[in-house]
Amino acid sequence: MKAFYCPSFELPLPEGHAFPMAKYRRLYERVRGHAALWGVDLHEPVSASDEALRRVHCPAYIERVRRGTLSPQEQRRIGFPWSEAMARRARRTVGGTLAALEAALRGDGVAVNLAGGTHHAAFDRGGGYCIFNDAVVAARHVQAEGLVRRLLIVDLDVHHGNGTAELVAGDPTVFAFSMHDAKNYPAIKPPSDLDVPLPPGTGDARYLDLLAAHLPAAIAAARPEAVIYLAGADPFVGDRLGQLALSKAGLAQRDRMVFETCRRLGLPVAVAMAGGYAPDVEDIVDIHAETVRLAARAACAAMAPCRPSSVHSSP
Repeated sequence: MKAFYCPSFELPLPEGHAFPMAKYRRLYERVRGHAALWGVDLHEPVSASDEALRRVHCPAYIERVRRGTLSPQEQRRIGFPWSEAMARRARRTVGGTLAALEAALRGDGVAVNLAGGTHHAAFDRGGGYCIFNDAVVAARHVQAEGLVRRLLIVDLDVHHGNGTAELVAGDPTVFAFSMHDAKNYPAIKPPSDLDVPLPPGTGDARYLDLLAAHLPAAIAAARPEAVIYLAGADPFVGDRLGQLALSKAGLAQRDRMVFETCRRLGLPVAVAMAGGYAPDVEDIVDIHAETVRLAARAACAAMAPCRPSSVHSSP
């Protein structure tokens, strides 16, 4: 299975910044250390092009990100101060999900971006640590390339994907399904195609029951040819920015349910890591690494026989 990582995923931030940026490097190191055992091929993605971004985002907004002319208010909404590194990271993050979706569609079945899930970014603005919407840009890219026509975005980050909901509203070819904390960010939640708002404190059993009921319903309504899965680590109990109460075992079962359902239906899956803000960064890495391991196992199960894997790049 291909997984995509770039050193620029880890953005230098001012001292004391709340975002756990170290999780990307530590996740890469964990995956690299287990690549041969898990069956993971690591690759470095290219940056998303202007053409790909303009299918989704306002050209003037893209230029403000590029040139560093975002207003102070725009930067506060995003949560990162502008820098050239921030602008590069935004494009490379989108490139990772785009590459994962292409790989999944071109025969791998499942592929992973070790970042991404930037679902708060909308047409002409960012927000909530999201600058460009990687899932929607990737979906529009593969549509433009004629690889597939219909896609399903399964958003299991703890926060509602407001940017995604806005960007695909009224378009039957991209279906947005979101299970999220009902009382959390963002304050205004435009309707997705299927929303499952959860009360704070929801734990493993209730969450998994609801996912088992609503995931097949989303697939039936979307009639997708591929799935983009936002596998947030932030439903984890004790997450600083989440109010749900899933255990690591519950989150792993969530991932199994998504992968097994898609494999059974022959649906290619691109995975993005999405959010994770546990006080101990190693908890975030544990959750994301298990997602990668399970994705690799699902990719292997879909291929007969499985090919030996290697690390193709050392970013």
